[in-house]
Amino acid sequence: MLVAGVERTEYANEGPAAQPARSALRFARLSKATFVGGIVLTVVLFAVGGWQRRWIADDGLIVLRTVRNLLAGNGPVFNEGERVETNTSTAWTYLVWFFSWLTQARLEYVVLGVALTASLAAVVFAMLGASRLWGGTRATLLLPAGVLVYIAIPPARDYVTSGLESGLVICWLGLLWWLLMRWAVTDRVRVPALLGLVFLAGLAPLIRPEMTLVGGLALLMIVIAPMPESRLRPIVLRGLIIAVAGLVPMGYQVWRMGYYGLPYPNTAVAKDAGGAKWGQGFTYLWDLVGPYYLWVPLLVLLAGGVVAARAKSAEADPAGRHAAPESARRWNARLVREWLRSPAAVVTLVLVSGFLLTLYALRVGGDFMHGRMLLPQLFLLLLPVAVVPIRLPQGGLRAASAADLSFVVIAFALLGTAGWALFAAGTTAIKTGTKISSTGIVDERVYYVLNTGHDHPILAEDYLDYPRIRSMVDTIAAHPDGGLLLNSPSFMFWDMGFPPQPIPDGGAGHTVYFLNLGMTSMNVPLNVRVIDPMGLAYPLAAHTERLVDGRIGHDKSLYSDWVVVDTGMVDQRPWLPWYMDPKWVAQARTAMSCPATEALLVSYRDPFTFERFRHNLRNALTFAKYRIDRVPKYEIQRCGLVDPYPQPPR
Repeated sequence: MLVAGVERTEYANEGPAAQPARSALRFARLSKATFVGGIVLTVVLFAVGGWQRRWIADDGLIVLRTVRNLLAGNGPVFNEGERVETNTSTAWTYLVWFFSWLTQARLEYVVLGVALTASLAAVVFAMLGASRLWGGTRATLLLPAGVLVYIAIPPARDYVTSGLESGLVICWLGLLWWLLMRWAVTDRVRVPALLGLVFLAGLAPLIRPEMTLVGGLALLMIVIAPMPESRLRPIVLRGLIIAVAGLVPMGYQVWRMGYYGLPYPNTAVAKDAGGAKWGQGFTYLWDLVGPYYLWVPLLVLLAGGVVAARAKSAEADPAGRHAAPESARRWNARLVREWLRSPAAVVTLVLVSGFLLTLYALRVGGDFMHGRMLLPQLFLLLLPVAVVPIRLPQGGLRAASAADLSFVVIAFALLGTAGWALFAAGTTAIKTGTKISSTGIVDERVYYVLNTGHDHPILAEDYLDYPRIRSMVDTIAAHPDGGLLLNSPSFMFWDMGFPPQPIPDGGAGHTVYFLNLGMTSMNVPLNVRVIDPMGLAYPLAAHTERLVDGRIGHDKSLYSDWVVVDTGMVDQRPWLPWYMDPKWVAQARTAMSCPATEALLVSYRDPFTFERFRHNLRNALTFAKYRIDRVPKYEIQRCGLVDPYPQPPR
């Protein structure tokens, strides 16, 4: 009461002249509270939505197999003794490994927590960056807008967890956006802060290979823009920026080429990331945009953002007194360089990056997971309007009229976005459940929920209830001598390829040949080799030619005849599965003697020595381009070998 009395006394003594200052102070507090409240509300909504849909995908479990090998001292590999990079995001693999090593907690819980934290941090960074863009002008509130669009669509909430790198990617994008905006609006940039920014941008290829576009454009913009005041000469500072940005990614690139024998992850070979499937790409785009009417909030927020930008410009210079004369506004190299360090340039960067990455996703055909491969693009496009400013009319809300165009348009954009978000949050785009549609696109979370019978399949053993996985574990236990497990054509049980006699002490070892690498590898010990016909963990399959009409993301399938030869199993009846032809197996044996194929296999199977590192480094690009024919007979012809069963003359 005493404080209140003192305040009233002070205000009474200040007189009418102090009223505007007190009013401005009260509104500044309201503006800050509104912005912070918007962040808290958005994070809570995203956290609740993501937790309600918590799960770990089969592909997420693939990452954990590599982490298990790292923790066991086998190196960053999927199968011990085979140097294959099965994870697209290098940073995600080592981030999960670090927190697993630090906490010693169960891997599934570690990846769940890290993914959730990264996803929530992403929207915070997005809103902080947008607040730097719009600034704190008089009588202006910053309210959530674009972030509501992102968190409303079901795929975004599906991949809050999932065990995949989706959360890390948008977290990196949000942090980069925020730091770029700070760099653009700060009067005096400190060199350590600038070096931290370029180091973050340089991590782009390790976050995901295609993020190199965003990081590369950001680095180019920073290097060309005027350098901050420093004791270092500008040319020296630019050299330091390039060195700091390139140190980790270039060092890892050299390591990758020497260790794995490839210039990019093996997943890019398996999925032919350089191939073109435009038609499928547009199908994938509409699969996300169409069901949620996503174009509606994008257009509404575009209009709101343009009006807000014009209103901000008009408020900063109401009479246009600071506009340069026409003769002085001709663009030249100096003006371009100065413009590059501006909020407008950063906005241009994220919008252009989002557009170009969308084109790339369309070209490669998108993905088989509903919406997943377009989430970073959507996040980029929404960053400038993550929050939007609404300037209250003079005299308060009661004084608002149609003449206050910016207020009316932005208020409409906010209300329209909120209404759309309520609609989209409850929409189900894919209703096929356990069936994969003709497009090859599936709601991955729902698919595994229904096929495992678990509302939240998170632990590896949850996937034992997926068809064939429990029987795989039982089959391994029933054959202690080892052998090759092949999924039967009926998909009901496992056929065995048997090792030759005599069986060595401890058995000949087990190899599982199955498409679903994650659930398979996480339910068996590390000494069980797990490979797949698509080639994510099996370079022999990855280097086959892409099937023209195959399902997107699964358009490679190596015949099991190759695997019988590669694993050294008995290739004669009655030990050979009934549906396999001994002639095909014999032809596969001949095909595998192709010198180029042998060189490929040796590149990742030979003991890792300096000589092997040097050889792989020199030939990584050659290995990346190499392709074989999955039909043994045709591969023999391609390689110019002698067919053991030549075609009889007609």
